[in-house]
This record gives sequence, structure tokens and C-alpha cells, in this order.
Amino acid sequence: MKLAIRWKLMGSYLFLLLVVVGALYGYLRPTLEQRLIDGIRDNLRSEAGLAALMASREIHDLRTDAPIVATQIGQRIQARVTLIAASGEVVGDSELPADKLGALESHRERPEVREALQGEFGSAIRYSTTVRTQMLYVAVPGNTAAGTSLMVRLALPLSTVDQARASLHTILGVALSFAVLLSLALSYLVSRVTSRTLNDLAAGATRFGSGDFSIRLPVRSRDELGELARVMNEMAGRLGGEMERLAAERNRLDAILRGMGEGVLVTDAAGAVTLVNPAFRALFELDGDLGNRPLAEVCRHPALLETFRCVQENRSEQVAEIVLPRSAEVTLLTHWVPLSEAGAPAGVVAVFHDISDIKRLERVRRDFVANVSHELRTPVTVIRGYAETLAGGAADPEIVSRFATIIQTHATRLTNLVSDLLTLSELEVKGTALNLVSVELTDVVGHCCQLLRPQAEDRQITIDTTSVSSLAVLADRQRLEQVLVNLLDNAVKYTPAGGQVTVQATVDDNQVTISVRDTGPGIPLQEQTRIFERFYRVDAGRSRDQGGTGLGLAIVKHIVQLHGGTISVESIPGQGACFTFTLRRG
Repeated sequence: MKLAIRWKLMGSYLFLLLVVVGALYGYLRPTLEQRLIDGIRDNLRSEAGLAALMASREIHDLRTDAPIVATQIGQRIQARVTLIAASGEVVGDSELPADKLGALESHRERPEVREALQGEFGSAIRYSTTVRTQMLYVAVPGNTAAGTSLMVRLALPLSTVDQARASLHTILGVALSFAVLLSLALSYLVSRVTSRTLNDLAAGATRFGSGDFSIRLPVRSRDELGELARVMNEMAGRLGGEMERLAAERNRLDAILRGMGEGVLVTDAAGAVTLVNPAFRALFELDGDLGNRPLAEVCRHPALLETFRCVQENRSEQVAEIVLPRSAEVTLLTHWVPLSEAGAPAGVVAVFHDISDIKRLERVRRDFVANVSHELRTPVTVIRGYAETLAGGAADPEIVSRFATIIQTHATRLTNLVSDLLTLSELEVKGTALNLVSVELTDVVGHCCQLLRPQAEDRQITIDTTSVSSLAVLADRQRLEQVLVNLLDNAVKYTPAGGQVTVQATVDDNQVTISVRDTGPGIPLQEQTRIFERFYRVDAGRSRDQGGTGLGLAIVKHIVQLHGGTISVESIPGQGACFTFTLRRG
């Protein structure tokens, strides 16, 4: 490309030079030729005047002296000399003998002779049939010594002029060729200097176009090219600043979009996807490049596409909820806003809020209220009924004792329920602090087993703790005992008579895994995901009969999570259940 600019400049310079040289050659050649002929004509005129003066002195008789004088003059001036009488008769010629002069025709009508007869200088150029060549003729009036009128004509072959013209052409051609070569070298140098500036401008413009605004073009002159370089440098500075600002804004926008928990979708007027953030990809489980693909191709969710169609048709904001078909139900609150530019549709922006947790909490709250109401209604109703009976005056001591026992049982149940609710509420308060200390696991397990041993012995259930070695865990002792008592109590309750409950503890790096396994009926697979929910019971009737509140495992889960651990359950129906939780090693 750089060479192309240089050669174009050289070509333009050479073209202009050739035009000028051609015009100059076309002007100089005829001008110089004419001046050459005029010079020869003036020289012949002078020589003709001298010849006329000689003839006026030497010729006394035209017939006898004229041929001799013409020959003498021709030899001296090296030109053809013709002496012509006033009648037009040739009386002497340096190129013809005297005996042949009579055969010549009259020269009176020759242009140069006619002008000389009028007393003026005459000249003409024409082809001579006598010598068979192009001749230049010059004639001047004169007189003989006897006073007779006589015209003296000199003729010079133009072959001499042609030779001079050829020499002139050669000299002129050589001069012009040298000028062309010199101009070629100069044009090369000039084009190189000019093309270097243009190449710098082109290279700078290319780098500016590629986004590199760090360079500055050299300003080598104060002409238009120098001004252009200066303007381009200023433009690069402004564009560089604008690009940096746009890049910073784009980075901020990308960071905002990446950090948003809400999904963002932007489409153009035709419905093609132009922008999505990672949250949107995660919500709809999308991978790969989505740019400029139709929304119907990216996501085939019917409710989403229907809402998008309504926004496009009505050009108004839309708010809708859509449910994604997943294993765990996902509910999205979508807010759609149409975009416009100069009054014309330009696309749609949609924001997707994941309200699954809110929906789940609402459901849990409703279930919690319903469960609490249900759990409280039964003992309160029983206590009220029996209390009213006693207040009515029951006199039989046995009946009074039995009613009092029932009232006491349900009151205890109410006390346990309220106590568990308060414990659960306390654990759910943000910032709940635990007194974490290094606790000997065998002491805690032994103490908890000792508390439940009478209940286990009544049912002939064996509690095996032999797999619990001497380990220290980082825990709140009171809360850890609460976890173990709940798990062991459930294991004893649901293990049939003669069964076994096993407590195990293993160490993996800095983590201790504790498990409580029973040989009860087990937990169905579909129930295992909800076993830690409040008031959820696999066998509601049996749990209530055994005094359970339905909050024990929920309390256990919260305590373990406050310790930074996890809890899970594994069970095969008919083969017992195993609850496992983790703690940090102390």
C-alpha cells in the first residue's frame, strides 16, 4: 500500500511533467524552425543585397556579363544565384550554363520576383523542378552598371534547413530527455517525502481504527498534511478518553449484571436476544452463545413467550409470574418493559426475580400456622372438656383422678410444645451465639445415653456406643446434648422391642462425623426430603401418642447448622434409619 501511494504520486508528477514537456516541445519546435528559416532568409537577404551591389558594378551588358557574374557570385556565397531581367527573363544562373538559359520559362510571376519588381524584398519556399528539391528563394531589386533594372535572386536548398532542423530536434530531445530523467529523480524524492507523511497518516488511522489511541502522529510541516496530523492526534486523544470512559462504563455494567441475583434479558425489535446475564443463564439452564438468536429458539417456555408477545403487541409494561418445571419448583416474578427509539419499537428488557424462597416461606408459614393451630387445639380442647366436667361436680374420686391425669398429660404436652417453639424461635434469631468449647464426645454421648437408658430398658432396646472413641469436638455442650437426646429419643421410640440403637463417630481430617442408627421401620424415600420440616411426621398418630411435638428434628437441624455442620438421613424402609451430622474437631 505504501509503494502504491509513492508510485501514484510519482505517476502524477511524471504525467504533469510529460504534459508540460509535450506542450513545450510542441511550441518550441515550430517556433525554432520558423526562427531558423527566418534567420536563413535574413542572411540570404543580406547576401542578395551584396550580390545586387556587385552586379550593379560588374554587369554592363546583360547578355554577356550576367552569366559570368552570376557564376562568380554563386561561388563566393555558396548559394544559387539567378539574375532576372525586368521582363522576367533569366539572364544569368550560377547552376546553368549560358546556352541553356533560353530554355527557362519567364520568372516574372514567381512570388519573390513579383515582390522584387515592386521594389520590395521578396521571398518564397517551394519545390524547384530544376534542381528537384525544396528551396528557399530570396529576391531583391537592383540595377546594372548601365542602369538597367535587374532582380537578383538567391536560392538555398532547404536540405540544409532540414539538417539544422534535425540537429535542433536532437538537441531539444536530449535536453528534454535529460530534464525528464532529472524530474524523475526529483519526483521520486518528492513523492517519497510526501508518501512518508501519507504513510504515517494511513498507519496512524489504521491503528486508531483498531482501537489503539496511544500513539501520536509526527507533525513535520505546517501545510495541510501537518494540520491533518495535528487534528488526527487531537481526535485520537478525545476518542481514547471516550473509549476509556465507555470501557469503564461497560465494565461497571458487566460487573453489575454479573453480580445481580436477578436474571436480565434484552431483545431487539425483531425479538432476537442481544444481552443476558449469568443469572438468567442459570435460571433457564442455558449455555453457549445466545447473541442474535430468536427468543423462541433460546427459551421455549410457553408463559414466557406469551408474556413477551403481549409486551411487543401492546407496547406496555407487563408483570407476570412463571413457574419453571424443575425437580424443585422454581417460581419467577417477571417485569417486562418495552424499549423505543425516536418513537419506534427498539426491543424489550425483562428482569426475572426468583421468588421460590418467598413462595416456600409463605407455604411454610401457612403450614406452620395450621400445624400449630392443630397441635394446640387437641390438648386445649381435651383440657377444657375435662376441666368443665370436673367443674360440674364429679364426685367419684377415681374419675377425678383419671381426669386429672389426662389434664396433666395434655398440659405437659402443651408445655413441651411451647418449649420447643421457644427453642426453635431462639435458634432462628440472627446472631444467636453458641458457647463453643472443646468437648469430649464420649462424655456427652454417655450422659445422653444414661438419660434415655430407662426408657430403652423398658422396651428391651440396646444402645451401643462402643464405636465412639475418645474424641474432642468443638461444640456448645448443652446444644450438642439437645441434638443427641432428640436423635436417641426418636431412635428408641421408633425401634421395636428387642431392637438396637447404635451410635458411631468417625474422624476425617478436621471433621468428626456422628451417626445414630436404629432398627426401626425406616422412612419412605419420598418422606426423607421433608423429615426436618416443622411439625412434619411420617406417622402422625403414633408420634402424638408417644408425646412428640413434631419440632425435634427441626431443632436438631438448626443446632447443627449453627455449629457449621450438616445433617442428613439415610433409610431403607423396613431396615431402620441412620441420622448423620458433622462437627469440627476440637
